[in-house]
Amino acid sequence: MNLRKLYYLMLILPLFFFYTGCSEDTVDPPVAVDEAKVLVEYLEGTDGGFINTAAPAMIKSTDVMTNITTGVNQYIIDIRSAADYANGHIQGAVNVLLKDIVSHYEANNLSSKSVVVIACYSGQTAGYATTLLRLLGYSNVKDLKWGMCSWNDATAGGWKNGLKNTRASQFVTTNTPKAAAGSLPTLNTGKKTGPEILRARIDAMLAANGFDDVKVTSDAVYATLSNYYIVNYWSVTDYSWGHINGAVQYTPGADIKSTTFLKTLPTDKTVAVYCYTGQTSAHMAAYLKVLGYDAKTILYGVNGMAYDNMPANKFVPETEIHDYELVH
Repeated sequence: MNLRKLYYLMLILPLFFFYTGCSEDTVDPPVAVDEAKVLVEYLEGTDGGFINTAAPAMIKSTDVMTNITTGVNQYIIDIRSAADYANGHIQGAVNVLLKDIVSHYEANNLSSKSVVVIACYSGQTAGYATTLLRLLGYSNVKDLKWGMCSWNDATAGGWKNGLKNTRASQFVTTNTPKAAAGSLPTLNTGKKTGPEILRARIDAMLAANGFDDVKVTSDAVYATLSNYYIVNYWSVTDYSWGHINGAVQYTPGADIKSTTFLKTLPTDKTVAVYCYTGQTSAHMAAYLKVLGYDAKTILYGVNGMAYDNMPANKFVPETEIHDYELVH
């Protein structure tokens, strides 16, 4: 090798090692995303988000009827079975499967409506659907209070049969403290941003078993109380009136936040939420399921366990069932 070639080689070698070293240094390792943390921060925003500020989002049948008669830009989605819808529904209501609730809303540009009403049998499945749509930012959606049971006596069987006192003598007044704070559930959607993770969770929930995944009867809970972390979603005052043995009190709008007591909910045990009617707890169970908790709502709430003496929000057939028209 002559001196000239050696000279050029000495010039090139440092450049080779420089560029090789730079290329290795710029390969960043993949960043691990705590999906649950990202999702909670996104959903809570700066004010606690929908579940802590506006839930439950409900509308009375009297207001739905007023909207019909006054020509309000209202859209009604009936998520009952096709057969029950055909037997009688609210004027103008459209029959939609629960699993299609989001795609139907988006395909029909329902954000342009003044209000979108979700109607089911008792208001509980509709509460689940309403929360999913609200979490996606569709703030004009409301759950028909008491469901179709409030519209006409012919569609009121769910609530008339759901009122029970079978657990009244088993309610207690002793306080059960909240569990120690732990961690959030683990989510593995593969997404990185709050909106992407949220959409993936909701799509998966609707594609699976929907409301069937989050509902549980009071009889099933009482069969083995120790299998559940039971959330009494009431005020402190009403909790003191009486509650399921072992139930833990969480104040609506305050206690299910990352800055308060959200992390006291266990990730290794089923969380069974109950309220007065099952509608508010359906909203909450949907929210917790989105976050990755194994959450359930106890059907019909205390109306279905200790109806006669409960402190608030009783379904009174004489005043809550109306005689509004059912169309076919």
